[in-house]
Formats: sequence, structure tokens, C-alpha cells
Amino acid sequence: MARTTSSSTGGSSAPRNRTPQPLPRRRRTFGDFVKAFFAFVALAALVVGVPGALAYFVGWPLPSGAPSMDWLQNEITAGTFIHILTVVVWLAWAQFTACVLVEVKAALSGVGMPGRVPGAGPSQMLARQLVAALLLVGATAASFAPGLSQFGQSLEGNQKPASAASAQQTPGLFGQEQQSAAADAASAIAQQADQAASHADGAAGAAHKHGDTKYYRIQPPEGRHHDSLWEIAERHLGDGRRYKEIYELNKDRVQPDGSRLSEASLIRPGWIMEMPGDAHGGELVQMPDEAPKVSEDLKEQISDYAKTGSGGAGEQGSGQQGSGQQGSGRQGGGGATDRDTAHIVLPEQRPGDSGHRGENHEAHTPAATGSSSHDSGFDFGLPEALLGAPLLAAGLLGALGRRRRHALWQSAMGALGGRRGMEPPTPSGAAADAQDALLVGADPEGVRLLDLSLRGLAASLAEENRALPTVYAAWMSNGDLHLQLAQPAGRPPAPWQLGQDQTFWMLARTDAENYEESETAAPYPGLVSLGTLDDSRLLLNLEAVPGIVSLSGSESDRAAVFASVAAELATNGWSDRMTITLVGFGQDLTPLAPNRLRHLEDVEALIETMEAETRQRRGALGAAGHDSVLTGRTGPAQHTRWAPHLVLLAAQPTDDDAVKLAELAADASRLGIGYLVGTESTESGGLPGAAWEMEITREGKLLAPLLGLELEAQSLPEATQRAVVELFVEADPNQGGTTGAGDPGAGATSATAPPFLVDVTEQGRPAVYARMVGSYEIIGLDSPDGERSALLHEALAMLLLHREGVHPRVLVSALWPRGVTGDVRDALLDRLRDWLGQDPDGTPRLKSDESGRLKLAQSVVSDLDVLRSLYHEATQGRGANSRQVRGRMLTDALVLVRGPLLADRPQGRYRWLTHEIIDAQLPLLVADIGLALSEFHLEKGRAEKAIEALGAAMNSAPTDERLWHELLRATHTLDDPARLQALAADLVTRSGARGLPPRTEALLDELLPTWRSGLSAVG
Repeated sequence: MARTTSSSTGGSSAPRNRTPQPLPRRRRTFGDFVKAFFAFVALAALVVGVPGALAYFVGWPLPSGAPSMDWLQNEITAGTFIHILTVVVWLAWAQFTACVLVEVKAALSGVGMPGRVPGAGPSQMLARQLVAALLLVGATAASFAPGLSQFGQSLEGNQKPASAASAQQTPGLFGQEQQSAAADAASAIAQQADQAASHADGAAGAAHKHGDTKYYRIQPPEGRHHDSLWEIAERHLGDGRRYKEIYELNKDRVQPDGSRLSEASLIRPGWIMEMPGDAHGGELVQMPDEAPKVSEDLKEQISDYAKTGSGGAGEQGSGQQGSGQQGSGRQGGGGATDRDTAHIVLPEQRPGDSGHRGENHEAHTPAATGSSSHDSGFDFGLPEALLGAPLLAAGLLGALGRRRRHALWQSAMGALGGRRGMEPPTPSGAAADAQDALLVGADPEGVRLLDLSLRGLAASLAEENRALPTVYAAWMSNGDLHLQLAQPAGRPPAPWQLGQDQTFWMLARTDAENYEESETAAPYPGLVSLGTLDDSRLLLNLEAVPGIVSLSGSESDRAAVFASVAAELATNGWSDRMTITLVGFGQDLTPLAPNRLRHLEDVEALIETMEAETRQRRGALGAAGHDSVLTGRTGPAQHTRWAPHLVLLAAQPTDDDAVKLAELAADASRLGIGYLVGTESTESGGLPGAAWEMEITREGKLLAPLLGLELEAQSLPEATQRAVVELFVEADPNQGGTTGAGDPGAGATSATAPPFLVDVTEQGRPAVYARMVGSYEIIGLDSPDGERSALLHEALAMLLLHREGVHPRVLVSALWPRGVTGDVRDALLDRLRDWLGQDPDGTPRLKSDESGRLKLAQSVVSDLDVLRSLYHEATQGRGANSRQVRGRMLTDALVLVRGPLLADRPQGRYRWLTHEIIDAQLPLLVADIGLALSEFHLEKGRAEKAIEALGAAMNSAPTDERLWHELLRATHTLDDPARLQALAADLVTRSGARGLPPRTEALLDELLPTWRSGLSAVG
């Protein structure tokens, strides 16, 4: 998004030019010239002297003609060894010369990272140092190796059209447009420099008003090292922890490029920092004493900057667009700085609001409001914690659907008589709100593309015989995926591209959609969402952290973040198997994924467990010959051997326990183990062994100042946790959620009744009748005209499948997954009400209940409602005591089955059906009707009628083993071995490569012992 700022100082009424001013050049010292001289001598000796010496003293080492057999028989002399050594030196010289050319080109252009010369690691490093020393005294010294971050920042202040600004912020490689933008920026900088020179005298006079104040200019990056307030404080104040003093002195003050300092971690090259009075060091500028010693440009910048002090900061400026100038050090146990600590860097070219949204972006999800620590966190009756967490919601929704389907099959296999547990309990209260929030907030397509992208990357690297790179974090921005690597890993395999530098790999959404399903093991199962920054979502790879991740904050806020992390890890769709150990919290979360989540009571039990597992994993890696679990995942090893183990410890450990955990975590990333540990505060020096330190605030912000992060935290407050867990408990018959489900001893009267019963007598004729089991057809309403007809039909279908009511936001998100404006939504609901009309008594057929959910009147009925009601009435109503009524109702029910649900639905619509369990309910219901009708006929010895009913049911439920068994028994009563043999062959064909289920084979062995030999004869 293009951003503009207005000046807070100055007396002119004209708008101040915010084009970035040229960065003041670093003052060259005598030592710089000495270094440059020796670098020139060294380069001349290596590039020119070496080949000259070889040519003069040795000559051309290779033979002048083609070798012959006689040449192989010649005596090997000392001259032969000299010539071989000369060839090696020539090759080394050529490689070094190529490195020098590459480094000189990159240094002079100032754009992008230097190319890598194959196999020239040490040589290229030497060439880079020599070229840098030589150019240090040249005109390009100030901009030498600025990195892509500085390039992006130098353009940010330009007042360009919004489209240009958006293009500059879009991830990807620098092409022609970026080079053109760089040229425009250079022209603007030169013009600004001329303007700055004309105001030098006035600026110097203003500087005197502020006394002898010390200033520091943020330096451009050198290699992978970036300037940070921590290191500035450490160099010039003697203690890195005093960076907050520098931050407070300069917060919200207008910088030379027009932007402002709003976060301690987001600083930019060329910015001016006012320093505390006791600051010391040669890089400081003391005004006005040292004014004659600095350039006019820098003098004017400092003078202008000094005017913004003491409350001169006005409105918030452009904000920080992920500059990437994050602190490169962190506070360790004793306050020392560790420059090797891993860092998360925001993609500097993260997409802004470019006027469109990717399909996986939750366009319809409202921004989080209020404190995330509030237990309710509800807005519009739905929990915002789930609405704003699309990946978490998708995982929970998918796991809940699988749980309900499993419960249905358990119920079906547990009783052949009365139907038990056909309908899952209808949630109410907070659980209903949580379910609606999952339906609205979930982004299953985004999860699918993330999974395809990661597995596709792993498969491509395996084909190239390359190891998986270590990934610290992933950013999802408007459908694009950015992986931040621990270190450069070369060019990624297509269609992946290099991002803002060598440590970012990027995949566009359009490329991700071309990936197909892969059997490759999940490469990065430890990725988990932490929060959002603007339109970007950060996923941290807990498995790859070189140490412990600590999280400080109040107990309730920490618990909410820990619960979110645990729930997403347990249910996400981009991992295979993993173990998640919860310590000191989360015992009630285990119903979400009993196979993944385990709970330990205290830290002592955790340390004992992890010591044993750490030893075991080290031994397994050593035996397999792998250096890390990433190597194992791309090789022939079993996937389960390299499954991650993630430890979430919510309470702060004691000092002794913290030291033990730090020792365990030192080698954890190589072993596929990650630790997230809660602490009360980081003021006392932090947690020993903590690689990344984060804080959750009362306002719902997730902060990591030295990592450059300030996110809208993703959390799962306690009330929302309870509501979500209630959904899972109610869906699982083994946990007492479904009354009578799976209980073979329960009578038919304990079966769960359908949510909506239809009057199946002649008097119960509906006003509107929708045929959905098969092709979709509506009787009793005129078909809407125009393109809106499809939307109205889809909306009615969803309402018919949810007689308990549908929240308006759920309906809207189902029809428009990418979001829709309020006026379009309201217009649709009005048209739907008008289309359905009113009953004769004036009652609208579409109304809202007390909770605001949309419900259909009883006069609007579907064939699925009639099907359920007929079966219920036949087995538990009037048909239970009347054989004639039972037979007629079961026959009528089976006639209603014309095919699968909504068989002719348009391509790309009705995607919300993937969240439903009707696709599992309907085949089971049809199978139950077929079984009941078969039993009805067999009671009178009508085997052919029974076989006909079972065959009709198998058209809708071809894989239901219960139908197979009853069909075998009914056919056996005909005493026709040939027909039974033919049926056995048909069932074998239906079973496919998996073969017949064991219980079916056992039944065939009993009814037709020769069935196997009969199959061989047929074959």
C-alpha cells in the first residue's frame, strides 16, 4: 500500500518533499586508505601477477599436440609434476578471477546479492573482502553491498502511484520494473541532494539551538549483519539492554526518508538516532561541535531531525513495512550478545493491499478487536479467535468431521437392527457458536495448497538429490508462500523462486495450484501459526529452532497462545505424524487428537522422558547415517522415524530445570524436537538456552523486539477452548457424547431421532418440496430468473440440510468463500425470503430464531427429510407394531433414493459440503433401509424380494460390508451354488486390490467353502 506522510516541522506551507535523501557517506580514515592500497596490491598480484609469473617461469603446461600411446610410456619426471601443478594453479586463478568479476559487478550495481561461483566458497569470500576494502574509499562506498532491504527502503518514501508502490512491495525477483524503479529513485535522490545543499546554512543555525547533542546514523548492512539498537547500545553505551533509552529518545520522530521509528527492532539505514548524553565512540556525531567535520547533507539531516524532538512527533507515519533490519543479537543468560542466534526476518517485499485477495485469504474474516486475553472474545455471537485463525479453524473442522464420520461407522458396525447414532448431537450455546465460527473462519483450500507446496518442494529436492533446507518460518501473504531459510541453499527447484535474498524461497499461489498430490513425507510438520502482520500470516517452525522458544506474559494470555499452538499442531493438514507433549496445561485438549496429544503433570517427568528420547533419536540418526531428521525425510527411511516431537511447557521452570531443558534443546533442532516454554518475564535476563524470546501482551500483541516481530497474536481463550472441546467430546461415542451409539445391547427405542420429522400421511403434503437425493429439483416454487438462481438454490439446499438453523455468516461464507460486501449479502437474503414466500396464514417460510439463525418453516420439506422420517416411522413409530405399515414405508423410502446427494450440482459450487457428514450419513441410511426391508421379506421367505432390496441399496452404498453379508445370506437361501459363486466373484471385483474384508471371507468360507477354487476356475 502506498503511504504518505506530512511534515511536522518547518515553516513553509508547501508540502515537504519526502523523497529519500542520500545516505551520508562514511568518513574515510587513513587506515581505510592503507587497507585499500594493500587490497589493490593483493588483487593485482593475484589477478595479473599470477598468470604473468606462470607464463614467464613455466610457460604453457599442456602438450602442444594430441597425446599418443608413446606419450603414456614416457618417463615421469619432476617437470611432469610441475606442469600438473601449473594446470591446477591456472584453474584456481581462473576461478578466483571469476569471483573478483562477480563481486565487482555486484558492488558497483548495488542491486541484488552477488552470484555464487560454483565451488568457490573461500575464494569468493577472499575476493569479496579485497573488493570491499578497495571500494571503501571510492564513490560507491556508502552503498556497497546494501542488501535488498536497503533497496526497498530507499524507495518507500517516494510519492509514487499506489500501483507502483504495490509492485515494489510484491515478493519475487528483481526484474526490469525494479531496475527502472531503482533508476527513478537515483534521479530523485540526486535532485534532493541539490535541494539540501541550498539550505545548509539555515540548518546549521538551527542545530546550535539544541546544544551539544550526540547523534548516530544507522549503517547499511554488511553481508548478513544488520545494525540494531541493541548493538548500537552495546557499542556506545556499554550495555545492549539500554537500547530502550535510544528507542524512547527517537520514537515517532520524522526520519530523513519521511518515515518514523515505531518499533525498536525496525530501523533503517540512513536514519538518525539521538543518543543519550553518556554515549561514546568514534561513529557518533556531536552537534554543533563536530559540524565542520561532517558533510553538509548529514549536517542538514541532523539539524532537521533535531527539530522533531521533545514531542515533535505528529501523527503516525507510514509504519514499518518489515524492513528486515532486525536486531542480530539477543540477550542471553548473562547479558552477552550471540550473533549466531537464528532470526526471523519479515519479507521486506510483503504484499500490501494491492487491491485483490488470494482465494485462501480470509477476506470475509473481520479483524481481531479487543483483547485476546478475554475469555469470551465473542463478537456477533461468534468467537473471533476462530474467525481470525483460518488454518487452525480448517484443522479443527476437518478433525471434527473425521471424528463424526468415525462415530457413524462405529454405530453402523455395532448394530444391524435399530439405527443408533445416525444423527450427531446438535450443538447448542457456546458449542454452536464455536462450530459456526469454524465454518466461517476455516480456509481448507489454503491448508491444501500449503501442504501441496511443501510436499512438492520436498519431492523436487529429492529428485535433484538435494537435502531439505532448514526453514525457520513461513509467511503466507495473499496466497503466496515465503519460506525463510536458516542459511542460503542455492536456487530453489522450479516453480519456486528466490525471494528478497538468498535466504527466502517464494512460491506464487498460481504455481502452487499446479501441484498434484504426492506421497512424499511432510517436510516441515512443525510449522504453526503465531499471528498476523497486516495481510501476512507467520508460521514458526518450532522443530527447527536452535534452542528454546520462550513466551512471556500473564498466565491467562500465555495459556491462550499455548492452547492455539497445541490445537493447530494436533489437527493441521500439512503434517503426517507427530507427538505433542503438554506440560502443566492442556489436559482437557487431548480429545482434539488423542493419538497426537499427551499430557505430563510436571517438569521432572518431562525431563526424564526427553532425556531418553534425545538419546534414542541421536542413536537412530547415527545408525541411519543422517545428520538431521531433514535428511531422513528425503531418503528411504520410514516417515514415522523422523516424526517431530514438540514440547509445550506453559509454566516457568525452576532455574535448575531450565538449565537441563537448555542442555536438551541445544541439539534439538537436528533431532526433530522443539520446545516452547512459558516464562513470567524476560526482565531478569531471559530463559537459559532461549533462542527466540517472545511476549504476549494484554492487548493481544505478540512481540519479539530483537526478532523484529509485532503480530496480532493467534490465541484460543479458555471459553473458546471449552466450546471446541465440547464439540469433539459430543462427537465421540467412546467419550459418552452420543447416547446409545455403539451399544449393541441398546434397544431400537434408544436410537436418535432425526432433527426434523415430516408428517408422512396424506394430510402432511408440504407447500414446497425439494428433491435432493439424486438430481436437484424444487416443486411448489417458480424457478428464479437470471444468474441468481444458482445462488438461491444453493442457499436453500444448505438450509434444508440444517433444519436446526444456519447462522447468516455461515450461509454467506459458504456461498462466497472469498468474502462479500454487506449490501450483496442483505440483498441475497431478501431475495431468498421473497422467493420462498409465505404460508397461507401469512407466516414467512424463512425466519430467524432467537439466536439470529435462519430457519425454514415446516412447510418447506426435502426428500431427505421424508426419507429419514419414513425410516424412523417404520422402525420406531407406527411400523414398529404393524408389519404392513413397516413394509410399505420401507418400500416407499427406498423408492425415494435416485442417486447421490445433489448429483447434478454445478462444478465449483457447493464446496461447503466437504465440511458436512451427509456424504457418510446418506449411504448408511440407505443401507439401513435396505437391510430392514430385506429382513422384512426374509421373514416371509421372499428371498428374491430381499435380494432386490439389497441390490437397490448397494447402488447408493456399494462398499457397505453389512449389505454384502446380508446379500450372501439371502442368496444362500436360494440353494443355488452357481449364483452364490457368481456373487462371490462380484464382491471380489468390488473389493479391488485390497481384497475382501476378513469377516466377508469368513462368511464365504462358511456358506461356500469352495469359493476360492471357483474364483480360480473363473480366472
